[in-house]
Amino acid sequence: MDPAPTLPVTDPILIFGVAMIVFLVAPLVLDRYRLPGLVGIIVVGAAIGPNGFEILERDETIVLLGEVGIVYLMFVAGLEINLTQFIEYKERSLVFGLLSFVIPQAIGMVVGYYALGLSMGATALFAAIFASHTLLAYPVVSRLGITTNESVTSTIGGTIITDTLALLVLAVVIAGDDGGLGPRFWLELAGGLALFFAGVWLLVPRLARWFFRTVDQESSVEFLFVMAVLFVCASLAELAGVEHIVGAFLAGLVLNRLIPQRGPLMNRIEFVGNALFIPFFLLSVGMLVDVRVLTSGLEALLITATFVALVLTTKYAAAWLTARRYGYTTAEMMTMFGLSIGQAAAALAIVLIGFDQGLLGEAMLNAVVLMILVVGVLSPAIVDRYGRSIVRASEQTAYDPRTAPQRVMVPFSRTSQYRESLLDLAVLVREADDDQPLYTLSVARPGSQAEADVAAIESTLEELEAYAAGAEVPVERQTRVERNVASGIVRAALENRITTLVIGWDGTPRHRRIFGHVIDQVLARSTQLVLISHVRQPLNTTTEVVAILPPGIEHNDGFYEAVHTLEHLATQVGAPIRALVIDDSPEQFKHLFEIGGPDVPATFERVESWDDVSTRLREDVSETALVVPISARRRTMGWQPALETLPTEVSTATDGNFVVLYPAVGDRGDDRRFLELH
Repeated sequence: MDPAPTLPVTDPILIFGVAMIVFLVAPLVLDRYRLPGLVGIIVVGAAIGPNGFEILERDETIVLLGEVGIVYLMFVAGLEINLTQFIEYKERSLVFGLLSFVIPQAIGMVVGYYALGLSMGATALFAAIFASHTLLAYPVVSRLGITTNESVTSTIGGTIITDTLALLVLAVVIAGDDGGLGPRFWLELAGGLALFFAGVWLLVPRLARWFFRTVDQESSVEFLFVMAVLFVCASLAELAGVEHIVGAFLAGLVLNRLIPQRGPLMNRIEFVGNALFIPFFLLSVGMLVDVRVLTSGLEALLITATFVALVLTTKYAAAWLTARRYGYTTAEMMTMFGLSIGQAAAALAIVLIGFDQGLLGEAMLNAVVLMILVVGVLSPAIVDRYGRSIVRASEQTAYDPRTAPQRVMVPFSRTSQYRESLLDLAVLVREADDDQPLYTLSVARPGSQAEADVAAIESTLEELEAYAAGAEVPVERQTRVERNVASGIVRAALENRITTLVIGWDGTPRHRRIFGHVIDQVLARSTQLVLISHVRQPLNTTTEVVAILPPGIEHNDGFYEAVHTLEHLATQVGAPIRALVIDDSPEQFKHLFEIGGPDVPATFERVESWDDVSTRLREDVSETALVVPISARRRTMGWQPALETLPTEVSTATDGNFVVLYPAVGDRGDDRRFLELH
């Protein structure tokens, strides 16, 4: 008979089981009291850790998983950030990062040297401890869906600047204490950092783009590739002289545009992090806390109170100054403040190395751990409260018809070669905030083989439903038996109140037809926004979106909705727009694109004729571009004969992906008349 288990638990299976119970129960309990669940993991970690009831030890396994968790958290932050917004407003990240470092560092130096009587080296480390910050509350902003808010983006970018500077202070102080603070040190540090940043920024995107284009799209293989990039970059960062969290964040940035925010791969990355790695980081932080410090003497309590007071006042000052400069609301300012007061990874690294070096004492170490617990509770609570205010404010904005709920339908042929790519396009076009499912449809013709065809179609649609489930997109499958396939598609679209049709085309030129009998009939009989696509390569490898704008297309009834869809698609693939304006004013279209659309960088070039468009596509557009002509149906504003041959011209002029976008036309009330006539 096996002996009864003893404490602390040493069986690795039981350790993992206890951790899973904590990750499950703690957030559920705190959610009942409207507190962020990650606070519960930290508190329970303190209770069951070596300084609490000693149920678990903070052994090498917990430390390892905790390190992986903080690296993973910074990587996800880099992936989820709005990279276009981050680059456009990089000045704001720089300003906040410098303020949230310089203010705490300067005030901390004064307090440490004059009030606490520390040496100059110890004073610099004391200040650097709380000059840094860790995005403990990032899971809160991710859950609230405000990671792309400008103030949050500035805070995330500023975090890397702040932590890098704080960790550089650590490197300089330790080198000075060891007597190695000479020209060679500065040369190696500057050279290592420059080589690291340039190497990752230039090489990793090229490697990733090649991988996604050449390797079969199996989710496990893609995930493992991303993990390899993450941990290699994190390791190289330490070799370059900075902490691994800097490398992890940079890896997230360089992969940002290659991993769509609403795709199966991103969903798997977030799931693994939120369910496993990030909770282990929070548990590891909690297990560091020793509440017995409260009774061990006044020195540790005094230093703890000093730390907490300095963190709150200096980080608030940085957030207030940044918000005042850039006109952020009170809720945005307090969210920045809440994110920036979190302390863990960098603070622990600084105090532990300073302690081992003999510059900081045991009271300082205990005070830092206790401070981490205090701000670990405050940071998520503040972000949760004011982040909800940001969400409520965004929900109260003026109504925009382009943001009305959309319903996307994808008609599939059973023999379609690019089914998954077509579904990827539909997922990218679909507005993520809508709760509408993605509709898939196949139409079989009646006859002796109809039953077998329907069974085969059902099997195909089931596979596609499973594929979409990887991106957490609900799918509504529909199968119809109709003599006329186009009528079946149009009828299904009307009965389900579909607003957007995404249809695949093989790219083969047709004599006296635009796309072929079925697609041409669908265009003629439908009024919805229609995307006719030919996707030959993974959409996440797109480097630019090349829009083709015919003269007079801006007068089409559905032009603004089409532009919104184009800009939304460009945002999802993380690529800028290059618009080719045919025989019209680029400035006019630039103004039209700026009216209420997503913040996408766009350039507008005038081309004189349709022949010039073909030449430009052949000579100046790479195979990694996504070409998107905005066309028009017959007898609608903006139509002209050249649009009849445009899809064939694009198909033969480019080797990459293209989508012909037909704006919606007419009154939706016309749909009822179609049902009555058919």
